Amino acid sequence: MKMSKISNRLSSQPRWILGLFIGLVLLAALSRSSNVRDKFPDKSGMSQIRVPSKGRGYPPVLAYWICGGKGDSKRMLRLLKAIYHPRNRYLLQLDAGAPESERAELAISIQSGSAFGAFGNVDVVGKSYPVDMMGSSALSATLHAAALLLKIDSDWDWFISLSPSDYPLVTQDDLLHAFTFLPKDLNFIDYSSNNGWKERLKINQIVIDPNLYYRENTPIMHAVETRTTPDAFKIFGGSPWMILTRDFMEYCVRGWDNFPRKLLMYLTNTAYPLELYFHTVICNSPDFQNTTINSTLRYINWDSSTAPGEPQLLKISHYDSMIASGSAFGRPFKEDDPVLQKIDENILNRTANGFVPGKWCLGGGMLNKSIDESSKVEEELCSTKGNIDAVKPSSYGIKLRVLLSKLVEDGRVTTSQCQQQL
Repeated sequence: MKMSKISNRLSSQPRWILGLFIGLVLLAALSRSSNVRDKFPDKSGMSQIRVPSKGRGYPPVLAYWICGGKGDSKRMLRLLKAIYHPRNRYLLQLDAGAPESERAELAISIQSGSAFGAFGNVDVVGKSYPVDMMGSSALSATLHAAALLLKIDSDWDWFISLSPSDYPLVTQDDLLHAFTFLPKDLNFIDYSSNNGWKERLKINQIVIDPNLYYRENTPIMHAVETRTTPDAFKIFGGSPWMILTRDFMEYCVRGWDNFPRKLLMYLTNTAYPLELYFHTVICNSPDFQNTTINSTLRYINWDSSTAPGEPQLLKISHYDSMIASGSAFGRPFKEDDPVLQKIDENILNRTANGFVPGKWCLGGGMLNKSIDESSKVEEELCSTKGNIDAVKPSSYGIKLRVLLSKLVEDGRVTTSQCQQQL
């Protein structure tokens, strides 16, 4: 097979052998050890983990995975504090592009945080690997993160993946309030495919992602030849940003009826598989195909002047439309852009280095601090411990709840998105 930037030895092998080999490498990647940190003790050295109550009548539990690269640790910490709540689970990961010193600094920052130690719900992947968002290494990393979260604590309800360029547009009290009234089988996954996605999702083009078996980030390799479209299942695609249920993620990770694994091997040699895999699994699985809500709850500004499939950076000029959209998250934001400070002050009530106050965190926030106090370098802690099993929504949370109720109602009566294949 003729390929650019690949050895003659590999190119002389039949395509099915090469595809099988890469597929096995991808499956093996899911089982790699990651040195996930144990729960942190508090500063006194004694573990004082406060466990939230779960079940009927209590807010849900969200499992967040934040993955970044070199130079992203500062942004990840800011994002973590903006979405932090003791009820949730958090897994932070820096890929192989980040130096070990930055990874260690991130872990130390988490370890030294009093709130993180008190609740023990933040973990950092200690040893990472290369990730390319265009290749199957990004899909492997997502499944690996879900597997780790299931292993650390499987008692969560929804899986949410974020990048350092994401930021919340509502508080966690608001988000947990809105999700409290939802059936826990709903998957938020966008099939209303942007033209840019369809343009670049060429499933018959063969690519190889060397990041599956190299230690350092390596460019994707493109094949000259193509392959035929599969007829054993239908391919679906859309946005790579989703909110997926624990049951569905467990099905993808364990693949007890073999389809998730079979699709994983096929998409190993496909560009942007993260924009295909979960969409295709859910639509080819009878148990899940009627659980989709066609939304990602993210505000993304698509602009015709940008590259196909690439969103425009969000700025101050987008603030009003962002908030009016009722979305839970926005992306992408530039580091330290003034719009982030405006969101902190007007929406999250968060000081420069503090947590977002809520029922669990009383007495903190921008509203209770003077200008001089809010500019302190040290971490802003809650002055009064509150109730981690209760939430107090703002007007944004009530608006989000109404929006979600409408999405669920419309999603239950309209034609399934799974009938619109690529």
